[in-house]
Amino acid sequence: MAKVIPFKGVLYDPQKVDANLTMAPPYDIVTPEFKKTLYEKSPCNIIRIDFGKDSDDDNDNENRYTRASGFLADWLDGGILIRDPEPAFYCYEISYEINGQTKKARGFLGAVRIEELGTGRIHPHEMTYSKPKSDRLNILKYCHAHTSPIFSLYSSEEKRTSSILENLVREKPFIEAKNGDGFIHRLWRINNNASIDTIKKEMADKDIFIADGHHRYETSLKFKKEMEEKGLIKTGEEPYNYTLMFLANIEDDGLTLLPTHRIVEVDSNINIKETLKQHFDIRKISGPGITEQQARQQMFEAMQNKAHSFGMFLTNTNNYYTLSAGGPKIELDMPECLRNLDVTVLHKLVFEKLLKIEHYEYEMDAAVAVERARKGPFEAVFFLNPTEIHDVKEVALAGERMPPKSTYFYPKLLTGMVIYKF
Repeated sequence: MAKVIPFKGVLYDPQKVDANLTMAPPYDIVTPEFKKTLYEKSPCNIIRIDFGKDSDDDNDNENRYTRASGFLADWLDGGILIRDPEPAFYCYEISYEINGQTKKARGFLGAVRIEELGTGRIHPHEMTYSKPKSDRLNILKYCHAHTSPIFSLYSSEEKRTSSILENLVREKPFIEAKNGDGFIHRLWRINNNASIDTIKKEMADKDIFIADGHHRYETSLKFKKEMEEKGLIKTGEEPYNYTLMFLANIEDDGLTLLPTHRIVEVDSNINIKETLKQHFDIRKISGPGITEQQARQQMFEAMQNKAHSFGMFLTNTNNYYTLSAGGPKIELDMPECLRNLDVTVLHKLVFEKLLKIEHYEYEMDAAVAVERARKGPFEAVFFLNPTEIHDVKEVALAGERMPPKSTYFYPKLLTGMVIYKF
């Protein structure tokens, strides 16, 4: 069963710092330029711990990980960061806007007992790369803290925990921060015994689906094993056995999934349109006086809510197209939960079988993707519809994994709202 417990969180003292200046986005979306901006915002910005700067003079004894550990210790000693005296869960809500609609994503932060993926109640849904894991492992080794939460999901139609959170957010939050998009992030403590017991009981028989943060989970597992090898785990309840998670109920319907588009290189001997005609109805987006932005918008509207429908931009024609499955039935040798996904059809059929694509890059912003394609050694951009949130659940429960960057959960959590310090 999944074990989710409260913990003594480490939080910024809102009486000593401006939370708008001390929080940061997740490390994996922080560009070098934005890292500089975060450093300049505040000498206490969490970026110094979670994703600090390298220096030309770094060595084994002085590097960004030793500096991160030093900042964490100094801020705790100076009262910039405070540790809660009693274990608590933490309600976390984000008020945000997307496509002209105001939404609220809500969940809670807790310590979740680590287990081998595929053996119990915690399920991944995406493949991961190795490089980010080594960086996250060093943060754990030097700081002995989980500085940013793993974004996870569970499903509960009873909504007992959701009801607790719904009542709590009517009160004044402990801390509130606004990010660069104007989204408001709020945090409340959940420290009364009745609420804690209700949450623990509801989560006891729930499957947990990792939405965002696969690297962090796998790093937590590796760190736990290293502590076992050192003989530091004897009861199984040591803090190394747990990792920091944000847990949102799928049934609350406050989350948004966005697609990540693919910019591709195709062998010059392959005619993209002629090759894809075997399986897809290809239609050019055109019209008198149509602007590029209008063409892109029409493409997305034509793709919307259609299975195995993709957008495409070709650099050699400078035109947008829609691809709709209309040829021979798509046969892919894989489990049904993957076979029915657009992202799998794109990778396995279009990229691997038809176009023999070996190099592709990712981009969230459709306009940026096209500009990158025009300026780089690329022949095309392929645009996707968002993956459905319930598809994430089905793939994870089946023990399968989607290709990398199949999902982009939105909005992103801020790093620094609460830290799990061993």
